[in-house]
Amino acid sequence: MAHLSDHDDLFTPKCKWVNGPLIVGAGPSGLAVGACLKEHGVPFVILERSDCIASLWQKHTYDRLKLHLPKQFCQLPKLPFPDDFPEYPSKKQFIDYLESYAKIFELNPQFNETVQSARYDETASMWRVRTVVSGSRIAGRNTEVEEEYICQWLVVATGENSECVKPEVEGLEEFGGQIIHACDYKSGEAYRGKQVLVVGCGNSGMELCLDLCHHNAFPTMVIRDSVHVLPREVLGKSTFELAVSLMKWLPIWLTDRILLALSWMILGDIKKYGLKRPSEGPLELKNTQGKTPVLDIGALGKIRSGEIKVVPGIKRFSHGRVELVDGRVLDVDSVIMATGYRSNVLSWLQGTDFFSKDGFPKEPFPNGWKGKSGLYAVGFTRRGLSGASLDAVRIAEDIGRVWQSRQSISLLAMGDAAHKYDEKILISCLFVPWCFALYNSVTVSEKRER
Repeated sequence: MAHLSDHDDLFTPKCKWVNGPLIVGAGPSGLAVGACLKEHGVPFVILERSDCIASLWQKHTYDRLKLHLPKQFCQLPKLPFPDDFPEYPSKKQFIDYLESYAKIFELNPQFNETVQSARYDETASMWRVRTVVSGSRIAGRNTEVEEEYICQWLVVATGENSECVKPEVEGLEEFGGQIIHACDYKSGEAYRGKQVLVVGCGNSGMELCLDLCHHNAFPTMVIRDSVHVLPREVLGKSTFELAVSLMKWLPIWLTDRILLALSWMILGDIKKYGLKRPSEGPLELKNTQGKTPVLDIGALGKIRSGEIKVVPGIKRFSHGRVELVDGRVLDVDSVIMATGYRSNVLSWLQGTDFFSKDGFPKEPFPNGWKGKSGLYAVGFTRRGLSGASLDAVRIAEDIGRVWQSRQSISLLAMGDAAHKYDEKILISCLFVPWCFALYNSVTVSEKRER
């Protein structure tokens, strides 16, 4: 063990060997990888910082939310949606589907465990992942316990939306009224009769404004940038499904032109309502910048009727008021920041240049799922659940091939042919797990003697 002398804490009482991949995140992406690994007979551990699977869906989405795309584009690998589900399942239906998915594939994440850091140990040729376990897992006590995992493969499944974005605006601390992010919004019932400023014009911002209208609130939507608004369906067919079909035969730029022409025929000229379209097409913009077009489900009609007011950017807040860049001043009761989410992977993953500064893999889709030294990423494709599912299948197949190969090596290593194989592989397959088992047995014996 001389070569591990600089790593004396490798075998500590709180250090755990993972016989297979360690998956960080129990959202749809992490669950998909787990299910696919099961199919290949590969054991794994899933860590989740919250107390449930798909915590973003269960705890940080509004009540009226439905999948924006048809269900066939949102199902996870190995399990389609039930036939009796509608084309656009509700939030509850999707959560029920995920709960069934975890049960069917026997996925049992370790909840309330937050990853503090993860780095690749060049000397040991393994990943070292440090976590903090909150008190709910320690016999109900409000305590935190630090643990460390050692593994050969690390799967980052924390996704594109792991933390909300809250912009800094001058005077916001002086506002005095309620200010929340869209992740904390549930229903417009609490805003009945109130003037509500919604900052952001993506799908969430549009739907929150629509929900506020349904609860007799008075929403004003801040649109700082250009935005593509498309009808959710064209002649009874999903716009997304139509785009997928067109791209099988046509380049993206031509598909964009067709979509925009159809959008103009159905929705009309949206510029006169304060909605300026970007110069790039909706699909091109999604591919290059990850900006998702808005699929209209009724908000545009409310904008036309004046029930949803549209205003430009914010200059500053004051007590109970907001001053806009065009000089107007509005009285406001509450503010909802529908300003999106971002990846948090750079806050805990260390010593690798696989991810860029925005927390996404540097390699664009479809090559951003695999890094070096056993590092993988799932749910960073900017292509929703279908992209995550595709990466999950690839990751499981890649790890599965190595797993089966090493399992064969392990068996051969027990016989006369062991000397033919690389010493480093044999150590990682046989010696290190054996050391963990031996160390743990010795530790238990010492404790009993005491």
